Amino acid sequence: MTGSKIDAMTGRTVLITGSTDGLGRELAVRLGAAGARVIVHGRDGRRAARVVAAGGPEPEIVLADLSRLAEVDRLAVEVASRTGRLDVLVNNAGIGFGRPGAERELSADGIELRWAVNHLAPYRLTRRLLPLLRAAAPARVVNVASAGQQEIDFDDLLLDHGYEGIRAYRRAKLAQVMMSFDLAEELSGTGITVNALHPATFMATTMVAEAGGAPLSTVAEGADATMRLIADPALEGTTGRYYHGLRPGQVHPQARDPLARKRLREVSDGGIAAIPG
Repeated sequence: MTGSKIDAMTGRTVLITGSTDGLGRELAVRLGAAGARVIVHGRDGRRAARVVAAGGPEPEIVLADLSRLAEVDRLAVEVASRTGRLDVLVNNAGIGFGRPGAERELSADGIELRWAVNHLAPYRLTRRLLPLLRAAAPARVVNVASAGQQEIDFDDLLLDHGYEGIRAYRRAKLAQVMMSFDLAEELSGTGITVNALHPATFMATTMVAEAGGAPLSTVAEGADATMRLIADPALEGTTGRYYHGLRPGQVHPQARDPLARKRLREVSDGGIAAIPG
């Protein structure tokens, strides 16, 4: 994306989770160059400082481990202490499916790790930042999901049985799409849009390398697709959509099921206590 499609970012405040590496880093650098005030999130202060050094007006750093729900809450409080408005929230942070045969991992809260980081964290963070998004409306929420989606079994939400990293990843990414549709419907008429996308397939990122996969696309390709949802004025008012790269994409049928989305919302709102186990 070039030219006028990026000019609208001047003076806007953008939070990008997971912006010290890969797609998030590329987005932070591009948005900073386009004039946005970028809030860089990561877990490592040194890596975050390197992103900030790439430039842009008033870049800031917020550190938090999104595998811990208390850290998600603290991150929201810290962002609110630094700005009274948030024009764009990009929920980009996530973890991949790991290597084949890897053992099931739990977060410090006792939640299956991919569910905790790839779904619960962005869900909880977005909810807590809604006042800042409302203050900036028209504002946008962009959820970096995946074309890899698998049906959620609400009776075995944390994959206590038959665990596979790729199943855990795909179910959490479907939950992220479902959350996007659900929240878009809830926020209709508020000026806040919520969309999700699969930016590109097997980008040349640390996540793909750790899984032992070979890159099939570049980070730049994924950034082009994500920047479109962040900044393209032609998409102003567009909400409740899922894109595969630059085009509308197909989602798992469960994402269109209002009863499944309602159940997911109840579980997500309830936090740890509402998760069957």
